[in-house]
Amino acid sequence: MTPEFAQDLKASVRAIPDYPKPGIIFRDITTLLGEPRAFRRAIDELVQSWAGSKIDKVAGIEARGFIIGGAIAHQVSSGFVPIRKKGKLPHTCVSMEYALEYGTDKIEVHVDAITPGERVILVDDLIATGGTAEGAIKLLRQIGAEVVAACFVIDLPELGGAAKIRAMGVPVRTLVAFEGH
Repeated sequence: MTPEFAQDLKASVRAIPDYPKPGIIFRDITTLLGEPRAFRRAIDELVQSWAGSKIDKVAGIEARGFIIGGAIAHQVSSGFVPIRKKGKLPHTCVSMEYALEYGTDKIEVHVDAITPGERVILVDDLIATGGTAEGAIKLLRQIGAEVVAACFVIDLPELGGAAKIRAMGVPVRTLVAFEGH
């Protein structure tokens, strides 16, 4: 990725101060999604790391991970697996509790979403503390996935999420980093 593209991509992300609470800067990718060139280039850059590799499924974390993950699945000709918040999937599910900054939450996936041994890439828009991604990787592994990579448009490196995922043995691909949160 060229430095110019990285700068353009970073500029296409809207910063919303004090959301969802005071002191937080929310990195809103809806502006990036609304710019066809930025959206296309972001997907192309995320896919580039495993071009030519066999990827069976792309798993996207609700909700922006669905948008990015669906586009990536299309690019690599794989299936797509939604990872949703508890109670949102209609079929038999397995769930995983994960840590939030203050408390816990649960995510779920259909029990038959992955055939054991399938090669899966995990996708979301942003990695911060890594709690949701860590839970998603554990959930995917629980149903037999080989999680070959995790990718995110945005990294908030000072919160340590990408490092946490790498420590799980999963390579991480991010496109831009924002200091501060």
